[in-house]
Amino acid sequence: MSAKRQEQPASKTKKFGKGEREIPHHTQKAKKFYPAEDESKPKKVRKSIKPARPRASLTPGTVLILLAGRFRGKRVILLKHLPQGVLLVTGPYKVNGVPLRRVNARYVIATSVKVDLKGIDEKTVEKVGEEGYFTREKKNQKVGEEGFFKQGEKPEKKKVTSARASDQKAVDKALLGNLKQEAMLMEYLRSSFSLRKGDRPHEMKF
Repeated sequence: MSAKRQEQPASKTKKFGKGEREIPHHTQKAKKFYPAEDESKPKKVRKSIKPARPRASLTPGTVLILLAGRFRGKRVILLKHLPQGVLLVTGPYKVNGVPLRRVNARYVIATSVKVDLKGIDEKTVEKVGEEGYFTREKKNQKVGEEGFFKQGEKPEKKKVTSARASDQKAVDKALLGNLKQEAMLMEYLRSSFSLRKGDRPHEMKF
């Protein structure tokens, strides 16, 4: 395998008085025109996207405490690790009002309590865990004159789609049956976590 190297154009030597000067080929000369502004070049990202590694304590069925968001302080049940690097959790909704939602693993405390996930429909859980399940539907209605002046009035209540409601009931049905078998577990999930003056969270065992 012998690859022919492209020969570079040779430079010329000219005599100027007593000395000689080497003149490069016109293809090797520097450009006479430069742009007034620097051209923006995309930065080379050398870091490869690695799959998220969840903590060892975050196993499906573990009771978690939410530390941020609308439901902070609530206790929820971990259902699945999603490929987007987040967790799929549920209250269940009938127990503490927390619906099926995605949660960042950084804003979660894993407890030592575990719930049996036996009987849950895996197809429903996979359907909920899909990437486009939680995306909001775009409104096609344009705001006219009447809509512009009605913006100060009370906003309309968000209506939950029937598909989401049926998925929530399908997941919670099996969970509620498992929760009733253990004493005080329903009351534990209903209670919210909070810190008071003098509490030392670093010494607590969850």
